[in-house]
Amino acid sequence: MPTEVTLAMVQEAAERIRPIAQRTPVLTSMAFDAQSGVSAFFKCENLQKGGAFKIRGASNLVFSLSKSELSKGLIAYSSGNHAQATAIAARHVGAPCTIVMPADAPRAKLEATRGYGASVVTYDRFRDNREKVAAEIIGRTGAALIPPFDHPMIIAGQGTSALELLEQAPDLDALITPVGGGGLLSGCAVAVKGLQPNIRVFGAEPAGANDTYLSFQSGDRVEVTPDTIADGLRSPMPGKLTFPIIHELAEAILLVSEDEIRSALKFLLTRMKILVEPSGAVSAAAVMFGKLPKDVRRVGIVLSGGNVDFEQLAAL
Repeated sequence: MPTEVTLAMVQEAAERIRPIAQRTPVLTSMAFDAQSGVSAFFKCENLQKGGAFKIRGASNLVFSLSKSELSKGLIAYSSGNHAQATAIAARHVGAPCTIVMPADAPRAKLEATRGYGASVVTYDRFRDNREKVAAEIIGRTGAALIPPFDHPMIIAGQGTSALELLEQAPDLDALITPVGGGGLLSGCAVAVKGLQPNIRVFGAEPAGANDTYLSFQSGDRVEVTPDTIADGLRSPMPGKLTFPIIHELAEAILLVSEDEIRSALKFLLTRMKILVEPSGAVSAAAVMFGKLPKDVRRVGIVLSGGNVDFEQLAAL
């Protein structure tokens, strides 16, 4: 498997995942534009199958596996969105699926993952290592690992969201996505720079989970202990494959506070009438609170997901 991710791989992924991934809409808001000072185009991956962009990468990898590999089952580790995406893709191809999830993952994500037919194994994220838990299961079963971000097929699949966005909203100055492990940002960066090199690419990250920001500043991957309401962005370190792509193709990583995330989520829900989870609202928060360079005028904003517990939403 090549470690390099190319525009051609993203384009091939778009065809491979067509049977399962939805072409999500792009929305605009005059109120948001007035507050942020830019023309914003929201790529609504919160309306994607499974409630997040993750189905793109998971299905791209799953659909590329052989029947022999699929017969041994699939395994993934995730706080929720990748878990659901892998379970949906596994059900589509008829493969057994096990998901390793933190015991404190949002209840809605745990229930949805089980609802898609996957077996869920929980662990304590403060004491246990999810990779080791998954490795033990792989050792017993021979199941194929579907990692959340650090795989060229996953990265290429996530980049298909940017391919669609460029067709739906031409003449963008910039693109911004949330960044956790970096699969979405790196895949979108490959797609955007491959098609329109002049478009500027940014990542948005919670200040309490700023591993990619610190890594970007130092040039080497930095590990942190994340503390943020954006549960989908709690990866402690960017990926071995994703980070070099981000460091080469992105212009900057922009940080937002917890209060800014809450404000963006509330705006999206009450003014635009769309439900976005805290992780998915991070990119909107960065634009809403003026983190972009002042000369950016037309920006594509990826809203990465919309899976949030009702109780958490009420509290936020």
